[in-house]
Amino acid sequence: MRDRKLWIGIIIVVLIVLIVLIGLAGMALIVPRLGEQDWSASERATLQSLWIGSLGPVPPDPSNRVADDPRAAAFGRQLFFDTRFSANGQVACATCHQPERYFTDGRPFAVGVGQLPLNTITLIGASYSPWQTWNGKADSQWSQALIPLENPVEHGGDRVHYAHLLARHYRNEYEALFGPLPPLEEVARFPAHAAPSQNEMLQAAWDAMAPEDQEAVNQVFANMGKALAAYERTLLPSASRFDDYVEAVLGGKRAAAATLLSADEIAGLRLFIGKGRCINCHNGPLLTNYEFHNTAIPGAPGVPLERGRIAGVELLQNDPFNCLGVYSDAAPEQCTGLRFLVTEGTTLEGGFKTATLHNIAATAPYMHTGQFQSLRQVIEHYDAGGLALIGHSELTPLGLSDVERRYLESFLGTLTGNAPTE
Repeated sequence: MRDRKLWIGIIIVVLIVLIVLIGLAGMALIVPRLGEQDWSASERATLQSLWIGSLGPVPPDPSNRVADDPRAAAFGRQLFFDTRFSANGQVACATCHQPERYFTDGRPFAVGVGQLPLNTITLIGASYSPWQTWNGKADSQWSQALIPLENPVEHGGDRVHYAHLLARHYRNEYEALFGPLPPLEEVARFPAHAAPSQNEMLQAAWDAMAPEDQEAVNQVFANMGKALAAYERTLLPSASRFDDYVEAVLGGKRAAAATLLSADEIAGLRLFIGKGRCINCHNGPLLTNYEFHNTAIPGAPGVPLERGRIAGVELLQNDPFNCLGVYSDAAPEQCTGLRFLVTEGTTLEGGFKTATLHNIAATAPYMHTGQFQSLRQVIEHYDAGGLALIGHSELTPLGLSDVERRYLESFLGTLTGNAPTE
């Protein structure tokens, strides 16, 4: 009996020791994770620079005098969702830039009246960028808005037809902002369809118009883009869990911060600003430097290789709707981006615009032709480095472990804000 009690006592003591040891081991695991909440002064400054609370007001657009006119934004919103402004009456700006998808479309390639072999880039926060589109071929949102309207595989329409549609459906809205429309009812002067175009019939009809009538239509077309841009300037990012976390950290709210990001997500954040070197390009409150980089992105099957920024520079310089053009409302000295445009450099060939990482987990697929279906694929590409198919790659291998790649992916999932309704 005594032996039995002795053995029971020994077993109890052993169990207590084991429980204590397990507890100590658990604390050893927990303590480093609690330490992940500790940020140095320089790290806190970096976090603050990435925080949406550091995002200033939308930069002015001197090339668009109605850029911040609420009437123009309301008019532009109507145009944005109107499918009549397309060759088949079924395509609007919102066909590809869908609000519920953070103004993307979830496809590798955009699909309008045809298929455009480019991924739809988000419009949220685009008003902060000095360059629009993947290769930066437009220097304003209004000049960019005009490109898909006449692209034969996007909206597929023409500017004279659009002028007629504006007169038919939006005369009051247009004239309240821009003054009288030209006498479009005079069909001998303004045919149903005409535009400078590779389409021979459209070009012939355009050539038959008087120069002053061409000029009048071009001005209407430009104004249409300016109204669309006024609406697009209202599409701003909302705070994400990451932003809430940084706000808590900066405010010294340690307990609140601990509930906002997991240990894995914080580890991913440390990689993002450290070993992963993501911050080299994805910096600032919109997590983009708005610049163009050659990151050795592989080609999409069946799609010719894009030349990237170098092609965008050529198109931009020759665009009659750029900041220095006659349809711009800016004084020449206000067009600093275009006047001091970088036209040479090793990264221009094959360089594409750094995309914002806001809402990135909700806007797959990724890259300019949707080459990557998941964030894991994106991370693996940047981790491996590689040679560019065109131009000079800026990538060098990162040497991340599989666990580190998982941490980084977890962090990227914290950058999603609320989905806009419109």
